[in-house]
Amino acid sequence: MTTLKLTFLNAKGIELSARLDLPEGDVKAYAIFAHGFAGSKESLATTRISRALTKESIAVFRFDFTGLGASQGDFSETTFSTNVSDIVFAAEFLRQNYAAPKLLIGHSLGGAAVIAAAASIPEVRAVATIGAPSHPAHVSHQFCDKLGIIEVAGKSDIHVAGQDLTITKDFVEDIEKYDLENILKNFQKALLIFHSPIDMTVSIDHAGILYKAARHPKSFIALDRADHMLTNPEDAEYVATVLAAWMKRYIF
Repeated sequence: MTTLKLTFLNAKGIELSARLDLPEGDVKAYAIFAHGFAGSKESLATTRISRALTKESIAVFRFDFTGLGASQGDFSETTFSTNVSDIVFAAEFLRQNYAAPKLLIGHSLGGAAVIAAAASIPEVRAVATIGAPSHPAHVSHQFCDKLGIIEVAGKSDIHVAGQDLTITKDFVEDIEKYDLENILKNFQKALLIFHSPIDMTVSIDHAGILYKAARHPKSFIALDRADHMLTNPEDAEYVATVLAAWMKRYIF
């Protein structure tokens, strides 16, 4: 596997940091991997799944959302909508420099974001989510004690995933307006939902809601005994193996 360090510009011209994991042989398809809330392209789940997919001749483009990881920008000026936009601009970068992505993968809130972004990337044929919430607003449980302050002051600092971030009223209002169930009713892509029955961050109920709302072709895989972050390497390998087998029906 070869990993290229790349950058691309988002809708506001902000430079975002990315990695493109390439297989040793020919590339059969390109995929985009969207990390979770307050995460990064270097998270264990993201890197392990990306590297495992290269063994199946899939090139994976993983990047840091605006204001996170090594990407430029101020997180306080971002929303769920800017995450969706970042995915669309990542696809445009691949389209212009390599080939448009046929697969979108999203972990946690990134899973919700790829569902929302898929319609804006016509070349995408399949979408896979891992531990995704059925509504972006679910992420507010990580700062529910600050919601009153945010409502009055317009923003509040929070500490999550080992870092300090500023959550604004715009962020809170934006995550409330997305209706993934309605989006999935008109979804034109194949959908694969991975979720652990013991996920303590995003409960398995969310997977049921997404699955029920989606049109066929749709599939669900239970990640038995896995935690939300897929900290066990075997869980990440399992996701990659199943995903690679499933996607062959839709993108090759």
